[in-house]
Amino acid sequence: MSHVATDRPLHAPASLSSALLRPGFPYPSLADIRKTAASLSQQVLHTPVWHWQTGSALDKLEPDTEVWLKLELFQKTGTFKLRGALNCISALDADARERGVVAVSAGNHAMAVAYAAKLAGVSCKVVLPRHASPTRIKACRQDGAEVILEADMHKAFALGQRIMEEEQRTMIHPYDGPLTALGTATVGLELMQQVVQLDAVIVPIGGGGLCGGIASAVKQLAPHCAVYGVEPYGADAMYRSFQSGQPEKLKEVDSIADSLCAPYAMDYSFRVCQRFVDEIVRVSDDEICTAMSDLYHDVKLVAEPAAAVATAGLFGPLRQRLAGKRVAVIVCGSNVDPARYAELLARAGSSAHGLAA
Repeated sequence: MSHVATDRPLHAPASLSSALLRPGFPYPSLADIRKTAASLSQQVLHTPVWHWQTGSALDKLEPDTEVWLKLELFQKTGTFKLRGALNCISALDADARERGVVAVSAGNHAMAVAYAAKLAGVSCKVVLPRHASPTRIKACRQDGAEVILEADMHKAFALGQRIMEEEQRTMIHPYDGPLTALGTATVGLELMQQVVQLDAVIVPIGGGGLCGGIASAVKQLAPHCAVYGVEPYGADAMYRSFQSGQPEKLKEVDSIADSLCAPYAMDYSFRVCQRFVDEIVRVSDDEICTAMSDLYHDVKLVAEPAAAVATAGLFGPLRQRLAGKRVAVIVCGSNVDPARYAELLARAGSSAHGLAA
C-alpha cells in the first residue's frame, strides 16, 4: 500500500465537475467524513450492530472469536447505497438539478438514486440489466424513476454513458468517486463508534465504493485494525486489480451476488481500496448461499447474496487468521425477491447435504 493519505480537506463542490474525479484527488479525510455524516444524519438511519453469539458463530469459528454484525441492511431502501446517492445529489447545482440524473445498477444503487432524486425533486433515469430483481425494478418505478432495461451490465453501463452525454444528465456512479466514498465512509465511522477496539472489519466488495469508503474511516481511526474485502470468484475485478496493481476489466461476470457484479474496477475506488484495504479474498457462490442460511437461521436476517459475502469470508478464507479476534462484519443489503431467496436457501441446504454425504 504505497499511496499516502492526504490531510487536505475533501469538500463537496457546488456541482459534480470532471475535476472531482481526476486521478490524484485526495482520499476522504476524517474531518470530511464527519462533516458528511452530520449532513446525512437527518436523511439516513444510524444502523445498529449485533453481537453474534449463537449457532454458526460458535460452531464454525475458533474459540474466543468475537463477531459483531453492522446491520446496514436495515437502512432506508434496504441498502447502504443511499448514503452515497444522497451525498452526490446534494452536491448538484441548479443547472444540474434541472437536467436530472442517470444511474446504472443491478438494482440497489438504482433504488437509492431513485429515492434520493425523489427527495430532491430531480428527474431520474436508471438503467438495469433485464435479469434484475423485479422487486428492485418496482421500487425504482414507485419512486418516480424511468427504468430502462438492457441485456447485461456491460450494455447497461454503455447506455447509461450515452444518456449522460446526450441528455447532459449527471451520472451518479454506483461505486466510483469521492462523494460516493464519503457517503459509504459514514458506515465505517458509525461502526467504529459503536464497537471499540476492533481487530478486523470484513466488507463485501464489488466496484469498491463501500469497501474503500469504510476502510478509509476505519484505518484513519484505528490504523491497527485490518480491513478485508470479500469478493465472489465470478466477479473478482478488484481482486485482479490488486494482483496487477491497476484497475482491471472482466470479460464476463457470473455470480449470484449480482449487487457485486461490477464489470470493471475504476481508478478512484481502486486507489482508495489499494491505500486502505489490507487484502481481498474470494468466496464461491455455494459459500455465499451457506452464509445466507447462517444469517437467516441464527440471526433471522434476510440478507441478499451480496450482503452475505462478508460472512462467507469470515467462515471461509478468513476463519483461521481471525481466530480469537474481535471482528465486525458488514451486512449491507436485503433487497431480494422471496422466491429467489427461498431458492438460494435451498441451494445452501443441498450443498451442506452433499458435504455431509
